[in-house]
Amino acid sequence: MRLSLSACRILKRNINNSIAMKVLVATEKPFAKAAVDGIKAEIEGAGNELVLLEKYTEKQQLLDAVADADAMIVRSDKVTPEVLDAAKQLKIVVRAGAGYDNVDCAYAKEKNVVVENTPGQNSNAVAELVFGLLVYGVRNFYNGKSGSELKGKKLGILAFGNVGRNVARIAKGFEMEVYAYDAFCPKEAIEAAGVKAVDSQDALFENCDIVSLHIPATPETKQSINAALVGKLHKNGILINTARKEVINEPELLALMAERTDLKFITDIMPDANEEFQKFEGRYFSTPKKMGAQTAEANTNAGIAAAKQINAFFADGCTKFQVNK
Repeated sequence: MRLSLSACRILKRNINNSIAMKVLVATEKPFAKAAVDGIKAEIEGAGNELVLLEKYTEKQQLLDAVADADAMIVRSDKVTPEVLDAAKQLKIVVRAGAGYDNVDCAYAKEKNVVVENTPGQNSNAVAELVFGLLVYGVRNFYNGKSGSELKGKKLGILAFGNVGRNVARIAKGFEMEVYAYDAFCPKEAIEAAGVKAVDSQDALFENCDIVSLHIPATPETKQSINAALVGKLHKNGILINTARKEVINEPELLALMAERTDLKFITDIMPDANEEFQKFEGRYFSTPKKMGAQTAEANTNAGIAAAKQINAFFADGCTKFQVNK
């Protein structure tokens, strides 16, 4: 007798539920201890096995560790075709965080490996960093000279997802005028959050003193933040990037900042042209390493969410957060 596809899936799920799945946590930059403890409790509580690979220094260590893993949790670690080829039993990879451009999603799909992210888990941490950087910037990087205040300034939010919404929430506490543009979010949803929706990226930059970037790095957005766009900012404008390095057209921004000596660029992702940007003393700052999600809370939330999603995948076949469908 031939089983239907749904019956096969149920049978497979029942088999999986009776066998411990090996879950690899591969983090060159480890989770905080509280996060590891939470991940361990979730994975082992579901009857699965947890394996840790932390602070690895050679790619071969990752290739060896993933060889017999059924699932993998990563942070910013690169999941390349070489890694996926080495993972003979891998069924799911969860990136603990919102961005997932460190995982080759297309190749994972070819290998029948589900890729998921954990959206929203670090959004407050990134949003708080935006304002830490902004206060630092408007106060002239604490150089002892008179600066300005955020109150009354017009803030533009490019992409109104989880981070963008949290940025808007905090901006209201500073009594800023908040604008947003998101090609994939209805204007009604933006305005329901008490934010002024505009019709385009151009309109956002034209209307604002400050623009905060929250767009992913996609073929459409890479290099899209260029001189023509940033040049529309008001006098003494500030561009702040806590999203992805690749969205900035660095050569054009360098040329624009040389021409417009009133502009500031503040970023949580060090540009390739960092040394060239540093010549704009008092108008440029980059964190040494990406700090957006670097809080104990975000670290723990994202790690535990990843573990729960893996458990749900093996228990029920849940792929709610799959990004490579």
